[in-house]
Amino acid sequence: MEELDIPCYFLCPISLDLMRDPVIISTGITFDRDNIERWIFSGKRKTCPVTNQALQDLDLTPNHTLRRLIQAWCTANTSKGVERFPTPRQPISKAELSHLLVCINSTVPDDRLASLLKLKSIVLTSERNKQFVEASGAVDILVSIIKEKYNMSIDDEEEEEECSVSACDEALCILCSLQLSDETLVDIISRNTDFVEALTMMLHRSNYQTRAYASLLLRFIVSVIPPVRLVGLKEELFEGVVRVIKDKVSYQASKAGLRILAWICPWGRNRMMAVEAGAVTTLIELLLDEPEKIICELILLVLDLMCGCAEGRSEMMKHAAGIAVVSRMMLRVSSVATERSVRIVYSLIKFSATPAILNEMLAVGTVSKLCFVLQIDCGVKIKEKVKEILRLHSMAWKHSPCLSPQLQSSYPS
Repeated sequence: MEELDIPCYFLCPISLDLMRDPVIISTGITFDRDNIERWIFSGKRKTCPVTNQALQDLDLTPNHTLRRLIQAWCTANTSKGVERFPTPRQPISKAELSHLLVCINSTVPDDRLASLLKLKSIVLTSERNKQFVEASGAVDILVSIIKEKYNMSIDDEEEEEECSVSACDEALCILCSLQLSDETLVDIISRNTDFVEALTMMLHRSNYQTRAYASLLLRFIVSVIPPVRLVGLKEELFEGVVRVIKDKVSYQASKAGLRILAWICPWGRNRMMAVEAGAVTTLIELLLDEPEKIICELILLVLDLMCGCAEGRSEMMKHAAGIAVVSRMMLRVSSVATERSVRIVYSLIKFSATPAILNEMLAVGTVSKLCFVLQIDCGVKIKEKVKEILRLHSMAWKHSPCLSPQLQSSYPS
């Protein structure tokens, strides 16, 4: 593009790319809309990137004159490979959004669904629209649509038309897409005490899309719930989250489900309820498939939490592949996975060691891998934990024929 001799005022001051939708901010400087919206909304900045002056307001005024000049320049240079870009679509106005929300509140199912689809399209258009919609009161309406489904009687649910089911799905999708601020999430749960129960019900649906969106939204919701309320979570939530992970609803849903368990399990009886819901068995089965790094780390994090209670350790040892698969992850994923794997083995050894478990750890290579951990570059604390494990049972392990002479020589005294 350099040999085309682009006029400097056609370029965005932030990226020096050709502007497609020039807009003017309150300091009088023109930027490309996508660039300045990322600066303001995604970057959460309220200053001009050129002058560093505080922005008096966040309104973006279209620079129609400059846009027409840029389009004319593109047309004049088509022979040089420059494509003329279409006239940009203007962001939704307050009046248009208000009318759309009225239609979403409509009792006519077709009007509601069509309006929700339009709102989703608007939300996905730009960061500015997401912020605009979040501040418009749309969140309360979307939450009410989801709660409508939750409060519906069984008979009404059986007679419900497919479009209403889709309306709930679209409401979930929009709420996830908005990437709501913590303040908005706190406001939702403070004014809708049954919203977690509504999302829990969605986790048990047969529709994979509904379950995926519910998982994603629940992940953000639980992160702002006060610990005192996390203690009172119901068994159905754990069952629903574990089912989402087990059914592999989607990659994002599985990751969200693991993050939910990691966040809520430290509180009260939650880890026991997760174990009773089948979390340990499900996570071991997932590890057998050797998922990618971040999923492995999340699984090991949750298993570490599960092994903090006797029920979790019992399920881990009961599974034929439990100790073996955790040991396999000890050296082949990341330093985080190594630490979590060692912590799991430490919990089993310290609180639940039996002769059978000690022999199994020798047979599946757990002891060998612990010795290898001492030889690699890892944290001091994790090495101390490994040494403690090996010292605790040196009588059973140190001179075992399962260990090579090299590993026996590195065995801590």
